[in-house]
Amino acid sequence: MSQIDEVKARIDIVELVSESVKLRRSGRNYSGLCPFHQEKTPSFIVSPERGSWRCFGQCAEGGDVISFVMKKEGWDFGEALRYLANRAGVELQPYSPQQVEEKEEHDNLRDLLEKVVTFFQHQLMNSPAGQQVLQYLKEKRSLKTETIEMWGLGFAPPSWDALSSYLVKAGHPMEELNAAGLVSPRDSGGFYDRFRNRIMIPIRDERGRMAGFGARSLTADEMPKFLNSPDTALFSKSHLLYGLDRARKPVRTSDQVVIVEGYFDVIGVHQAGFENVVSPMGTSLTEDQVRLLKRFTRRLVLALDPDAAGQNAVLRGLEAARQSLDVSQEIGFDAHGLLRHEARLQADLRVASMPEGMDPDEVVARDPSQWVELIKNAQPVVVHVMQTLAVGKDLHDARVKSEIASQVLPLIDDLPSAIERDTYLQKLARFLHLDERALMEKRASNSRRVKPGRRQADPEQQAGVTAKPGDESPAFLMEQHCVNVLMRRPWLLYRLDRKLQEVSLSRMGIEDFGYTDYRELFELVRQSLEQDDSQPEQYITAHVPDVLKHQVDVLLAKPLEFDSLEERDLEKLVNTILKMRRLIIDEDINQSRFLLDDAMQQGDSQSEIAYKERVNQTLKTRRTLDQASRRFSGRP
Repeated sequence: MSQIDEVKARIDIVELVSESVKLRRSGRNYSGLCPFHQEKTPSFIVSPERGSWRCFGQCAEGGDVISFVMKKEGWDFGEALRYLANRAGVELQPYSPQQVEEKEEHDNLRDLLEKVVTFFQHQLMNSPAGQQVLQYLKEKRSLKTETIEMWGLGFAPPSWDALSSYLVKAGHPMEELNAAGLVSPRDSGGFYDRFRNRIMIPIRDERGRMAGFGARSLTADEMPKFLNSPDTALFSKSHLLYGLDRARKPVRTSDQVVIVEGYFDVIGVHQAGFENVVSPMGTSLTEDQVRLLKRFTRRLVLALDPDAAGQNAVLRGLEAARQSLDVSQEIGFDAHGLLRHEARLQADLRVASMPEGMDPDEVVARDPSQWVELIKNAQPVVVHVMQTLAVGKDLHDARVKSEIASQVLPLIDDLPSAIERDTYLQKLARFLHLDERALMEKRASNSRRVKPGRRQADPEQQAGVTAKPGDESPAFLMEQHCVNVLMRRPWLLYRLDRKLQEVSLSRMGIEDFGYTDYRELFELVRQSLEQDDSQPEQYITAHVPDVLKHQVDVLLAKPLEFDSLEERDLEKLVNTILKMRRLIIDEDINQSRFLLDDAMQQGDSQSEIAYKERVNQTLKTRRTLDQASRRFSGRP
């Protein structure tokens, strides 16, 4: 029996789970309310015979005692196994000599940092300078004495060596202080205290172990305003979240975490009773931090301050944001980065903006119910960007609409789900009071600036650009194939039109193409058939617009196999056209239904009638397309 099997054999899963879930016997098993999501009907089953648990409700997860502890505590496998082994009295294999040395070093550093917490707390509570800081925390920050003590807040005296002298006398060598990030080296040799005349905020990891400090200046002219510990063996700002040690159980209970910008925001909101709050400590939210939070919940809300840096934080990296953000601010929740985190880690990221002139801690101090409402109404990242870009703008101005669309459409394209992309495209259309097809054209135009096969705004930008595999949508690939075939065999267009008319469909036209460059090339094919001066292929080659010449060269260089029987090529081409039209029709139906719902909600009966008629017409066209598809595919 392995050590893992021995640990599992010694742990009574019913006893373990019963510590956090009220179980009742149900035949051979036990049932109860799932501890990992809110429910009223028991869907959580524990099987003592198998030593397993499973949620048959929203979670749809299960496992053994180790996986239960991992999910409950947010630990990794090793942490959960060590906890259970200690509980079961099983001695795990010893660490390697290197691991033993590293663990001992980390434990010593944590012990040192705990002593430093006590030192700073003493300075806050007992020194004359500390009394002024204490008054500031109570009066300006509205913090209670018990809150100050619970979070271990302290004060670093305005001395170059007060802390280091104290610790060296206590037997800690200066090299150990440096390893803990408590001192900084002098250019002339030696060390000086890193933190001086600042409010000290202990930073702990998700398990409550000391990792480092955050320090706030006491005066506006003392920079930086916030100073953190440097990177050490224990402290890595991109891997830590302030307050997570206290927030992890409330986060799991509420199945939501709220991310605020600063230390005092976390402390103030916790003091008000909302304990599912953490902070990335003034930096952009990293993927490692999102992954850490995902141990506890997939629902993340960014509660941003109302100033320029806060309101526009998720716009970092967009053109408008680069021009408007205060560069002295560190906060930077890049919208593209957040969407990548959301997609890669399958998290639900939303944004809640605070009222003008108020930080999160001020909101909860004034009206806790307002905080609840703000978090409840948090918007998806894309919607927040739309609304932020529109602040103070005239949405009736065509140029403003174009500017907003240019910045939001790339975010929509970042979304991994086609359903989400379509949904947000519809939202943007409604927000800007535009027809969705206009946005689709704008979207295609933007894409052509960076993707081959799509027309560039500047001809010089087009040369030498090649596509990455997977960049093209199905619609793009079908349009490309259609144009590629017709440019090589223009006369097929005559026969293609006849085939379409045989099944009561209209001839091919530029409206069948969503990409403007392919529209122009298709029109060139039709013109080549209507002239008599040269062969169609020669006409096409001679009349390709300069801005499309490189694209045509790339297109014609693509290998394209033709069937020995031209009729089969024609059938394939017809099927491609039918699929292209089906995509357009489906998009039109979705848009019409969306607008119909909007008209019904607003009580606009006239628009409601029009949209119903539009839906009926497009459904009729789709039925005709379906019949044609069955005919050409040979299906009954």
